[in-house]
Amino acid sequence: MTQTTADKIEELRHRREQLNTGDVNAIDKQHQRGKMTARERVLALLDPDSFVELDAFAVHRTSTFGMEKRKPMGDGVITGHGTIDGRPVCIFAQDFTVFGGSLGEVFAEKICKVMDLALRMGVPCIGINDSGGARIQEGVVSLGGYAEIFYRNVISSGVIPQLSLIAGPCAGGAVYSPVMTDFILMVKGIGQMYITGPDVIRTVTGEEVGYEELGGAMVHNSRSGVAHFAADSEEASFEQLRTLLSFIPSNNMDDPPYIAPSDDPDRADMSLQTIIPDSARRPYDMKQIIEPVVDDNFFFEVQEYWARNIMIGFARLDGFSVGIVANQPMHMAGTLDIDSSIKAARFVRFCDAFNIPLVTFVDVPGFLPGTQQEYGGIIRHGAKLLFAYCEATVPKLTVITRKAYGGAYDVMSSKHIRADFNFAWPTAEIAVMGVDAAVRIVFRKELADAEDPTVRLAELSGDYQQRFANPYVAAERGYIDAVIEPQETRAALIKSLRIARTKRQSLPARKHGNIPL
Repeated sequence: MTQTTADKIEELRHRREQLNTGDVNAIDKQHQRGKMTARERVLALLDPDSFVELDAFAVHRTSTFGMEKRKPMGDGVITGHGTIDGRPVCIFAQDFTVFGGSLGEVFAEKICKVMDLALRMGVPCIGINDSGGARIQEGVVSLGGYAEIFYRNVISSGVIPQLSLIAGPCAGGAVYSPVMTDFILMVKGIGQMYITGPDVIRTVTGEEVGYEELGGAMVHNSRSGVAHFAADSEEASFEQLRTLLSFIPSNNMDDPPYIAPSDDPDRADMSLQTIIPDSARRPYDMKQIIEPVVDDNFFFEVQEYWARNIMIGFARLDGFSVGIVANQPMHMAGTLDIDSSIKAARFVRFCDAFNIPLVTFVDVPGFLPGTQQEYGGIIRHGAKLLFAYCEATVPKLTVITRKAYGGAYDVMSSKHIRADFNFAWPTAEIAVMGVDAAVRIVFRKELADAEDPTVRLAELSGDYQQRFANPYVAAERGYIDAVIEPQETRAALIKSLRIARTKRQSLPARKHGNIPL
C-alpha cells in the first residue's frame, strides 16, 4: 500500500515521539539514581527552546551478540547545538538509559560530527559524560571511536573552549577526553572518573576502595587536581558552567564577553589598608584583597579545593574579563610547590590562548623546600609556571602585596619575563630571601663573633629591611612601575588595562615550544 504524504508526516511525528519518550523503565532507574536523563540535562542547561538536535535517528550497525534485535534511535548519545545566555554552543550528552551510555561506532561518529561542527563554527563544545565505557559488543571499533574523539580534543585545544560535565561514570580510556578539555565540572555523589574500577584494583593490588572514594567529585577536586569544579546537584553544576562561559570567548579569535559595569572604576576600598599584618610571619586571606579590587566584588574561583596555596579564577575589571592568579598566604604561607605550579601554569596558558588578560597578586616566600618536593621534580614543575608566563602574550599586570622572594619573584609575572605593568604596595618585600635568613648568611662571621648574637641579629635585620626588603630598590631600577597605596589598586589596574587592550606581541616563528612537561 502506497503511503500518502500525510502518512509520511505522521510516521515522522511518531518517530519524534519515540525519541522524547525513550525507554520508560530505564528512565525510571536513572531517576531513582538521582540523575537526570541526557535529554533533560541538555534542555535544562541550554536557553529555553534553543536546542536543535542532530542525528536523532542514527542507529548502530552491529549484528553480533543479538544487537540487531535492539536498535534505539540516537544510539545512546544526544548531540546538537543551542544557546547559553544567547551565545551559540555545540553539545553532546551521553545517555546512560541506552546500553549504559556505552560508546560504539555510531555513538562516536555523532560526537565527532558535533565536535567538528563546533570547531568550524568557532563555538564552545560542551560534553556531558554519563557512560559505562566502550561498547564491548563492538570491540576495537569502540576503541577507534574514542581515539577519533581524543584527536579532535587536541586539534580543538586553544581554538574553542571545551567543557566537560561529569554526571555519571566516566571510566577507562573514556577519561582521556574530558581531561584534555579546558575545564571539568563534576556532580557530587553521581559523577565519577577512574582509569580502573574497584574490582580491577582489588584483583591487581589487593586494595579495597569504593567508587566514590576512588574517583568521586571531591577526590578529583581536592586530591588529584583532575577536576575544576564540584557541585551539590546537576542544576548547580549547570549554573557553574553558565557562569564560567560568561567569562570566556567563543573562540581564540574573539575577545571575552564584555558586560557594561555598574561599579565605579575609581572606587577606593579603604579596608585594603589594614589587611597586611605588621608581622611578616602572620597569614592573611588574599581573597580579601582580590574581591574589593574587582567589579562587584565577584571572584569566580577555579579549583578552589586543590593546591590551595595558589588561587586561580575569573573576575572583571571595568566590565572586561580577566584571569586572576594569586598566592594564598593562608595555605603553606603561599609558597610555590609542585601542585600549585601545575595548577597556575595550565590556567595561565588557557587565558593566553583565549585572549584573557592576566592579573597576578604576589605574596610568595619562595618555592617549598624539602626532599619530597625535590624528588617529585619541583624544578621541572616549577618551570612550567615560568614557561607559561614567559610565553603568554596577553596583557599581564602584577601587584606585589608583601613577599616576593628569590626565584619565585621572577616566576610570578615579574617585569623581567615581560609583564606589562608591575605595581607594589608599600608593604612589599622584594629580595633574594627573607630578612633573617639573608642576614644569617651575609653576616655569618659577624654574628658568630658578636657578644650577644640575638641583639646583633636584630640590629642587622633592621638595617637589611630598610635597605633591601622594600619595594623602592626595585622601583629605582624600573622593575616596579609604581608603588601605590592599597586602595589605589583597582584604579591602577583598570587604567593599565585600558591601554593594554591594544597590546600586540608576537613570538618567534616556531611549530611550538617545548614546555617542561
